[in-house]
Amino acid sequence: MSERMILGIDPGIDGALALINVHVRDLAEVVDMPYVEVRRNSTRKREVAPALVGNLVKRWKPDVAVIERVSAMPGQGVTSMFSFGRSLGMIEGILAAHHIPVRYITPQEWKRVHGIPAGAPKDESRAAVMRLLPQHADRFARKKDHGRADAILIAAAYYEWAAA
Repeated sequence: MSERMILGIDPGIDGALALINVHVRDLAEVVDMPYVEVRRNSTRKREVAPALVGNLVKRWKPDVAVIERVSAMPGQGVTSMFSFGRSLGMIEGILAAHHIPVRYITPQEWKRVHGIPAGAPKDESRAAVMRLLPQHADRFARKKDHGRADAILIAAAYYEWAAA
């Protein structure tokens, strides 16, 4: 069996990208979502950095990318949803430009694969990934590492589906 690299993507600004090496069933790489700070009028905003995401995709050369399928949630503002959609579109465009096939998985689907109950706190993802990959537990020590954990679990859930 040749190496198969799966890129898991939690697409939010607080998300992450994780590369799973299926051949050895291990984490190859994980990074927080690359972003830049831009000035909009008098405020500073964080935006996904397309050039940095593109460099990662080019260097990692995944065989497939799995993106969390997300939608608007009640209470989210129009501006934040537009920004989120723009970020997702950039990521999809980068993957298309690199000829990387894209698959989507809902939060409910990947959480079910990993035994995470609906409505569980974000820390549950960190705990699940520490059980799955205990040798990398130090990469998920901080509360804000839930995006990294989600990206890994997204990729791993797709692998579990593909193997079934």
